[in-house]
Amino acid sequence: MKIKHAMILAAGLGTRMQPLTSKTPKPLIKIGNKNLLERSISLLEKHGVEQIIINVHHLADQIENFILNYHSKSNIMISSEKDLLLDTGGGVKKGTKQFEENPFFVINPDTLWFNNYSNEIKSLENIYYKYNKPCLLLVNKKLSFDKSFKGDFNLNNNNVSKNLENNFIFTGLQILNRNNLDFIDKKVFSMNEVWTQLIKDKNLYGFESTQKFYHLNTDKMYKKISNLTITD
Repeated sequence: MKIKHAMILAAGLGTRMQPLTSKTPKPLIKIGNKNLLERSISLLEKHGVEQIIINVHHLADQIENFILNYHSKSNIMISSEKDLLLDTGGGVKKGTKQFEENPFFVINPDTLWFNNYSNEIKSLENIYYKYNKPCLLLVNKKLSFDKSFKGDFNLNNNNVSKNLENNFIFTGLQILNRNNLDFIDKKVFSMNEVWTQLIKDKNLYGFESTQKFYHLNTDKMYKKISNLTITD
């Protein structure tokens, strides 16, 4: 089975990447020959995703105009958070209503997504269907280009946990079902709240990425990554 639905989180303020993000929303920042949003869309479409929701807030008009002129294989729609920024969890809960009971990918364009992730998105999908539980794509922090990451989770036999010492970083790619969000009854909330409860119930699974992990979170990191030779 193939997951046909996805959401891209593009509503963030990009505060730590100012002044660059004062005039350009972070998802539209280019690395190599593609911007970050384009890389996310490309990865999803290559996997066969047919419907993509993108939430917007900061400099929303620029993202909307980009999508309007983007030649896509999938049906791309906008979930507006112009009036109220809903955080990651709230944004997903609002944006995925039309997905109904179908599972979906959620992807963060802050990560530099390469074609090499294609096999890993398939493996993550297999884990999801094996356990019928939400799944995260994680990477050992040793593979992070940015060595300041302390780690978000641990991973053991596809089981995700969280301790004082965490060796794995969340790459920004996950698979969910709307049922996984139903227990939170508020508009604005973080996905961290969802993950905390899922871990407590032993219902969060994961797959380990073997790719070098590039994540744009500061202006300094953007400049370092921009100096690399990026071809895809």
